[in-house]
Amino acid sequence: MNDKTGNFELLEPRSPDALIPDAPAAPWVIAAVAFFIMALVVFILTKKRRVLEISPQSMRAAARAAAIESFDRVGACHPRDAAVMSSLIVRKYLSAAAKDPALFETHEETISRHGALKDFSDAARVSAHDGFARLAALKYSPVDLEISSETIVRESRQLLETLHHGFQG
Repeated sequence: MNDKTGNFELLEPRSPDALIPDAPAAPWVIAAVAFFIMALVVFILTKKRRVLEISPQSMRAAARAAAIESFDRVGACHPRDAAVMSSLIVRKYLSAAAKDPALFETHEETISRHGALKDFSDAARVSAHDGFARLAALKYSPVDLEISSETIVRESRQLLETLHHGFQG
């Protein structure tokens, strides 16, 4: 028998780095990712700048125009319905023009809030208090109202104009 014994010497394994192919594109990928991130930051900053360019006066004018359009759509209806719609229209105007949370509050919450209508003149605040109190009384009156819906809408439009011209800033 021909006895050939093998060499059982333990050899160090090859390094796994040798199995990884060279990546000459890695710097280009890093540069592309950095460029994309910079372009995204520039886009976000310019978009924010465009949003900030909207003046408060133009926002108020747009809110007023929307409120007047809503008042024009209030037709002949029950006076209580006219009071509800008028109150909602004026509260939406306040929400859009003055960033006031009156749209989401009850009459009592709005009146009791310390900072309510802080951007308005004293005369506008008093008119708003009286106007909203009148609308609340009309909305929740237990008896049939002896006032026309046109009168309610006209008074609410006057309240809208008082508020629109009562801004202090």
